[in-house]
Amino acid sequence: MQFIVQGYPAYAYTGGVEPDFKLPAIVFVHGAAFDHSVWQWQSRYFAHHGCCVLAVDLPGHGRSPGMIRARIEDWASWLVALLDAAGLAQAALVGHSMGSLIALQAALAAPDRVRRLALVGSAVPMAVGEAFRAAAREAPDVALDMEAAWGHARLSQLGASAVPGSTLLGASRCLNARSRPGALAAALEACNAYRPDAQALGSLAVPTLVAAGKRDQMTPFKAGRALASAIPGARLVALEAGHSMMSEAPRELLRALGDFLA
Repeated sequence: MQFIVQGYPAYAYTGGVEPDFKLPAIVFVHGAAFDHSVWQWQSRYFAHHGCCVLAVDLPGHGRSPGMIRARIEDWASWLVALLDAAGLAQAALVGHSMGSLIALQAALAAPDRVRRLALVGSAVPMAVGEAFRAAAREAPDVALDMEAAWGHARLSQLGASAVPGSTLLGASRCLNARSRPGALAAALEACNAYRPDAQALGSLAVPTLVAAGKRDQMTPFKAGRALASAIPGARLVALEAGHSMMSEAPRELLRALGDFLA
């Protein structure tokens, strides 16, 4: 489905069904150099079980044209504008990695628009090493290989996959390769620079779930646990997975989201 957001077309996958905007809405937000398809398991399930689903392609990603933003705050403004374009007074926001920071900032900036908040593979701050950021700027193919390797648990790199017949690293790397030049570098800089106000974070009243992978090499489990502790009443779910929980532990993540979003 196409919307016009801040003057440009924006694509959102609706889970394979015609969306009913009177149903409870869930907006899924992908991470750096990815697109809506990372949410294929979870978005289809909720779309077929009584929810209005929008799995977005951020500007400059997937099927959405437009300018790649340099700051998480600007991405969050775009996300709230998407809710306006879709005519949604409120929605649950589910974000992964960079998408989790975008969803979090949207909840901090416009808490009345966010019914529930799920942060998957998240950390605040989300520090990114200089070597990774330099590779993204100067040797993008190397950086995309780094993202694929660090974005999965080591067991996944040995060929383990929850999806029969597929290699998780290969699928991730192919999806990365479709991203616009400069997308990964901009995303890593935005994540590294984002520092939400600690007092605002500690006053967030939106019901929040933090899903953290026990084998996450990019946003370690202890960072997810610390984030859950910083948000009043936040629920922490530990998954036997690395950073790419949507594909490494699709059933377990879906169960956690289902319990939280029901």
